[in-house]
Amino acid sequence: MIASPPGVRIFVSARPVDFRKGIDGLAAVVQEHLRLDPFCGALYVFRSKRADRVKVLAWDGTGICLYHKRLDQGRFRWPPPADGVVRLTAAQLSMLLEGLDWGRFWSRPGWAPRRAG
Repeated sequence: MIASPPGVRIFVSARPVDFRKGIDGLAAVVQEHLRLDPFCGALYVFRSKRADRVKVLAWDGTGICLYHKRLDQGRFRWPPPADGVVRLTAAQLSMLLEGLDWGRFWSRPGWAPRRAG
């Protein structure tokens, strides 16, 4: 599990990415497609086309870390599609990475994924 420090910004790429990409390729996606800085300390979450794998890119102050998780069964529950990037809270990210169906929380105030910008 990823421990997210308080106040960390979490961005989810709205579109699936080519999962052959490693750290450099995903950092380029952050810069070129999301128009964000991969070295700012935020977490960047990417999904595979089948939604059964997730990669999280993070700058820890000394280098970029890549977290990769694949579910043995089922799929990750992703936020509704949006243009470019969606922001999540640390709690939402935790639920997403656990493979939980956290969609029912979207209707609660403060739980809806936000468009980044």
